Amino acid sequence: RAGGAIVALGDSITDGVTTTFDTHRAWPSLLAAKLQSHPATRHWAVINARISGNRVRRDDIGKSALGRFDRDVLARAGVEWLVLFEGINDVTWSALPAVPDGERATAAEIIETLEQIVDRAHARGIKVMGGTLMPMGGLWLYNADTEATRQAVNEWIRASGNLDAVADFDAATRDPNQPARLLPQFDSGDHIHPNDAGNAAMAEMIDTALFSR
Repeated sequence: RAGGAIVALGDSITDGVTTTFDTHRAWPSLLAAKLQSHPATRHWAVINARISGNRVRRDDIGKSALGRFDRDVLARAGVEWLVLFEGINDVTWSALPAVPDGERATAAEIIETLEQIVDRAHARGIKVMGGTLMPMGGLWLYNADTEATRQAVNEWIRASGNLDAVADFDAATRDPNQPARLLPQFDSGDHIHPNDAGNAAMAEMIDTALFSR
């Protein structure tokens, strides 16, 4: 069959900022390799549309995910799937000291914007896989409010029914004994970005059988 494209729309985790430099260990690269290793999925390409620090609807570092959606997803040729993995920077910005109220984001606001992105993708015939937000316990911006926001967004991703598939990155990387934290062997050391092994666990969590149907 003809080739198709999967766009990974994300932030610094999708950028692989704490993976081994220049070794293609970010989860989108590992997903591409996984797809290429099987004849039934070899026709897929993975486009890594990431901006470190990216937010869902505010243009603080680069265009927001919503603002760049047309350019980075709809304008790409052959896109059939979107892996939407955004929101953790909206959670962390809300915990910054003295941040203006207009820069804070509630769970409802994050979810509403993710819904807009999903609806716009569906309107163009693009299926959407949602990535759950991963643990950030131990990060200096972690607190009860940020954890509650993260959990609310993840509940929507898992249970809303708006998405065509879920990549439960949270389940893949969290410490079962301390679910608000990354597994130590997946933590790059900053308590929010996964290392090479963490990215490998993320790629493994994606059900590539979806792309062979």
